[in-house]
Amino acid sequence: MGKYFGTDGFRGVAGKTLTAVHACRIGRFLGGYYGAKKGGCRVVIGKDTRRSSYMLEYALAAGLTASGADAYIMHVTTTASVSYITRTDGFDCGIMISASHNPYGDNGIKLIGSGGEKLDDGVTALLEDYIDSPDDIPFACGKNIGRTVDCVSGRNRYIGHLIALSSHSFKGYKVGLDCANGSAWQIAKSVFDALGARTYVMGCSPDGTNINSSGAVKPQYIQQLVKSNGLDVGFAFDGDADRCIACDEHGVIADGDSIMYICANAMKQASELCGGSVVTTVMSNGALAAALSASGIKCESTQVGDRFVYKRMCETGASLGGEQSGHIIFSKYGASGDGLVTAIKVLEIMAEKEVTLSYLLRGYEPLPQVVKNAAVSDKSVCESAAFKEFAEGVKKSEGCSRILVRPSGTEPVIRIMAEGESHAACVRCCDRIARYLGDI
Repeated sequence: MGKYFGTDGFRGVAGKTLTAVHACRIGRFLGGYYGAKKGGCRVVIGKDTRRSSYMLEYALAAGLTASGADAYIMHVTTTASVSYITRTDGFDCGIMISASHNPYGDNGIKLIGSGGEKLDDGVTALLEDYIDSPDDIPFACGKNIGRTVDCVSGRNRYIGHLIALSSHSFKGYKVGLDCANGSAWQIAKSVFDALGARTYVMGCSPDGTNINSSGAVKPQYIQQLVKSNGLDVGFAFDGDADRCIACDEHGVIADGDSIMYICANAMKQASELCGGSVVTTVMSNGALAAALSASGIKCESTQVGDRFVYKRMCETGASLGGEQSGHIIFSKYGASGDGLVTAIKVLEIMAEKEVTLSYLLRGYEPLPQVVKNAAVSDKSVCESAAFKEFAEGVKKSEGCSRILVRPSGTEPVIRIMAEGESHAACVRCCDRIARYLGDI
């Protein structure tokens, strides 16, 4: 991770650690970098519903056009839609303005390469250097100044792409959708209505400050929606809709690991699971690998972050990968997590097999696992030998089978995960480690 860019772009408090000046400088660099190669370039921009997203959108567009680039504005849309349009419409790169699952006061800038994947680390490193250096990129003038172009049609084409994905009608299914007052609020209902489902929707009244007040990070709301209305299934998305958390007909949550279990088995039966393997991360539940192994499916593990999942998928040729948090990647459809694609594929499997979500989860029983965040001023403290010795001692004394302590790539916290046979032991393990970090 660099000074500004972490595992999922440049993220910080809007107007404080991520400002309009930063956004303009990023636009200036991208316009100059890609324009220098061919005398002009095209960049597409999307945003989530945060109030600060408008500020950053206009600042990015100003920087791009000042460097001679054309900025295509998709307005409020999902990260996956920007990735899709960047790839299919031949843009030099794409930009998504979002802090994903973070609170509304934060925001972020995600950079997407021409193939729809997260931007190459080499280009990001050059950008990092430029942000803190004197501005040596020439300003365009005259007819070479870039322009802004309305690109709401790109979002509409993405909606059409989603509708075309399912080979089955969803007629007769009662489906709950929690859009988290974020990017999916204008898209999710349209897609599932078009596919024939009877939709029950919440989290569709964004006001600039209520993003992630429900959704994937607060799954209790989709549980309530499903149970109170007797729905067949529910899906909850996060702020930029690259995550999906499902809920079965009984109100039981199915996280990203559960979704990968369902999709991997279905894809293997359909001879669509390339290499017979799935890419997971170190945060995935230990029971997932065992459950998939029983079906003859291998797990390839990598570090946390959907960019690392996709990289490993490319290396192994895997067609499915994802994270416990709900980032699921189907290589057939894209290079990054797409919550809406995930929801469509899960319901398609239910419709094809004519079974419930709970039925599809038979054979997978996750181990007790607890994750706790510890706010710190210096995330490097978890790398010290003294801390590692303490954490290992806690794991042994509490009888946990596995712990993982890592700095977040998107927030000023250290994430602590404990896994074992007892939920209570996992809670104690996380609490003790969090208290230790707080005392440092």
